[in-house]
Amino acid sequence: MTKRQIKLAAYLIGTGMHVASWQHPTVNPNANIDVRALQKLAQIAEKGKFDIAFIADSLAINHESHPQILNRFDPVVLITALASATEKIGVGATSSTTYNEPYTLARQFASVDHISDGRAAWNVVTTADATGQTALNFSRENHWEHDHRYERAEEFVDIVKGLWDSWEDDAFIYNKETGEFYDPNKVHELHYSGEYFSVKGPLNIARSEQGQPVIIQAGASVPGQRLAARTAEVVFTHWDTIEESKQFYQKLKSQLNEFGRREEELHILHGISPIVGETEAIAQEKYNELQKLIDPYESLKFVSGYMGNVDFSKYSLDTPAKEVEFPRVNSIQSQFNEMKRIIQEENLKVGDLYTRFFGAAKRDGFIGTPTQVADEMEKWFKEKATDGFMIQFPLLPRDLEDFVELVVPILQERGLFRLDYEGDTLREHLGLKKPKNRFTKEEVKN
Repeated sequence: MTKRQIKLAAYLIGTGMHVASWQHPTVNPNANIDVRALQKLAQIAEKGKFDIAFIADSLAINHESHPQILNRFDPVVLITALASATEKIGVGATSSTTYNEPYTLARQFASVDHISDGRAAWNVVTTADATGQTALNFSRENHWEHDHRYERAEEFVDIVKGLWDSWEDDAFIYNKETGEFYDPNKVHELHYSGEYFSVKGPLNIARSEQGQPVIIQAGASVPGQRLAARTAEVVFTHWDTIEESKQFYQKLKSQLNEFGRREEELHILHGISPIVGETEAIAQEKYNELQKLIDPYESLKFVSGYMGNVDFSKYSLDTPAKEVEFPRVNSIQSQFNEMKRIIQEENLKVGDLYTRFFGAAKRDGFIGTPTQVADEMEKWFKEKATDGFMIQFPLLPRDLEDFVELVVPILQERGLFRLDYEGDTLREHLGLKKPKNRFTKEEVKN
């Protein structure tokens, strides 16, 4: 049996995940639409042997959120550019099942999978939108309810995966002598008819080297977990403590058997934001340097996007947060519920919220020396709180470079992380088998 090793994904966003990162004196504030800068980040992550370079998305401008989402590339277009600048690292992009059509999305990701020689991944989202603005960009009056979005997503994913199997692996013959371009017996129409979609097929692009792009998902609600257990191969999570992460890990993995899947067919990656320094004091100073850039009320805009778009500017920073009236949220329900629980239990003040929930370290141990950060990662991994990490670096490229140069070698020395890529496709990096084409008939052996 192959030894279990840590999986790593790098969340790439211009100047970093910290809300004030764009104000840091060392960065280009326009980095989020500087394709060369983003390609450089992917190359640094590839140098560190990361599994995935990941790009998130939003489909509407929320002025009360992270400033860098106001100016960003379409993620599918961007990962195509990242793939062209790298050779091994997987490239993953977010794309919505609520505001897309299955055929178009299937074709886009199949195309990137070919262009990247089998390194593409699709992050399946139903689109979290606390403000309801996205619907207005797509000829709709209202953002669909949470469970409604997941019902549509169930059909959407099934159709996309079915379209990716339109052509059997050896369908295209390219026989110049006989004039046979393809074998018509090895192309298949889907003929899907459901509550939300009717799609005939086939897709007009061949199956890729890795069979199908890898499916990523992040929903932690009951419908989100079901969709993940049935279809996902990587799941991104964010939990406040290692104990909560363990509970989620066990709960989600236990659901795989219902769908005939094994634990190793799905990797759970916990989100962290490490800051590394040669000494603990240096790491803490790097963190403090970012914190000093924060405008208290500007940072609260970021929090509001997760808390029902509350106008925190109406409250003094000393106001107990539990006194704030939070509207019903039609967004990321699991995260909202977690944050609300912590507000009640810890009696946080309004001015505490950004640092508590979105600061570089929250309450974990990922600010420190390379050894301290590696120790904490090893603990979470070995105690099965996670299979790896989605790393949301506070300041880019600084924190990514530090991690690759200082932490990755320690993980490698401990046998926790690969010394080099052992395959070419993303599925090979993740230890996932190439999916069998559903239409290929099994050969009968005598």
